[in-house]
Amino acid sequence: MNLKTIGIIGGGTAGLISALILKSKFPRLKIKVIKSNKIGIIGVGEGSTEHWKEFIDFAEIDEKELIKETDATCKYGVYFKDWTKKDYLHHVSYLHNLTLGQYKAAYAFKIKNKESLINNYILENKISTYYRPLQYHFNTFKLNNYLIKICKNRNIKIIEDEINDVEINNKSILKLKGIKNNYSFDFYIDATGFKKVLIKKLGAKWISYLKYLPMNEAIAFPTEDTEEYTPYTLSKAMSSGWMWRIPTYGRWGNGYVFNNNYINANQAKKECEGYLQKNIEISKNIKFEAGTLDKFWINNCCAIGLSSSFIEPLEATSIGTSIQQSFLLMHLLFNYNQSQIDLYNKTIKGVIENTRDFVILHYLVNKKDSKFWKELKINIPESLQSKLDLWKYRLPIKEDFKQGYLLFYESNFIVILYELGLINIDSIKKEFINLPKNYKTNINDWLIQRKKEENNYIKHKLYLEQIRNES
Repeated sequence: MNLKTIGIIGGGTAGLISALILKSKFPRLKIKVIKSNKIGIIGVGEGSTEHWKEFIDFAEIDEKELIKETDATCKYGVYFKDWTKKDYLHHVSYLHNLTLGQYKAAYAFKIKNKESLINNYILENKISTYYRPLQYHFNTFKLNNYLIKICKNRNIKIIEDEINDVEINNKSILKLKGIKNNYSFDFYIDATGFKKVLIKKLGAKWISYLKYLPMNEAIAFPTEDTEEYTPYTLSKAMSSGWMWRIPTYGRWGNGYVFNNNYINANQAKKECEGYLQKNIEISKNIKFEAGTLDKFWINNCCAIGLSSSFIEPLEATSIGTSIQQSFLLMHLLFNYNQSQIDLYNKTIKGVIENTRDFVILHYLVNKKDSKFWKELKINIPESLQSKLDLWKYRLPIKEDFKQGYLLFYESNFIVILYELGLINIDSIKKEFINLPKNYKTNINDWLIQRKKEENNYIKHKLYLEQIRNES
């Protein structure tokens, strides 16, 4: 087909990311973003995954400018407090670089010796100048304003209007009816969030993950600035779920994700106040259901971001998913046919299931200190259970993740499996012992060398101040 115009409906992070990725690949395309001022930004997740770095590099967004304008801080990973007897950090470090074929040798070395996978400088609120983080925390509202500015600079038109009707012809979108105007494009991206304004009109069905994931409500609230910032997201286990704490420059973003069969929003607020020892004001209260669409791309419309799926805020997967969806769409969009659409839907289904399974894994804990945790019974989908059966006796390898565009691969799963005690260490030991002697020596030498190279640290907030003070 002769693709000349794209309409992106929704001016949140997902819509703006897709606009910038498509414009970067196809500068001659006319792209318009239609956003409604009546629809607020969800703003629950203020963290990214490492896929953000790939996005800003591809879209040629200046990293230092981004940090300054969005009050960004650095993120190495997520620190899980009180989920298990020993707190742990989900962080893919330099360990993943040393492999023997697909075998993650450096991880095996650490696990065999029952050593910690945490780099201590991270817990001391320091940034390594050798191994800088590829993830960020943002002030969501400032990020939105910044991405809109970038879009305008790239000749992506931003239109303020509210779409109140979608005209369909032959199971494709013919026209959008807004309050101010009507709109017609060659292709449409539904980035309208939970409302799914476009894609639901084309018959997309919602598949609930309620039987797999226990959370269904969240409160979000800001707290004041502090002397120092953690270079990680804090995930603190609470009575009926978990609380996040995310530093941004000048304030903290916080929230409590919970199961409302056990507490309500007001009780969640009081529990947070008890933990923080201060009064708080709830800025958002969001009820949600984890799940996904059965089809993400139907004819001339593709759903991206929250309009396509939502797992939960744990591990900050929404932005990463939007990036991966947009990159794949970029490759399949021109001259698309039903085969391309089917490939997209199959691939993104795998992405969502990978994310779902990774989040589920975190809940396989032996925690009994409240009614919720005592009664928590996680249904494990076959896609995860079949892998858990393999991983009892060996580490995850690349072969276990045959598909591209996934958010989480073997290194991510190794960290969580190890920290939750879901790996048979004796089996890992036996495999490692049978490696060639010189290779085992080389691993040890390699790890020592990495530690030497990493010896140059700077405090997190000082690092950010230096960037912000650059002219």
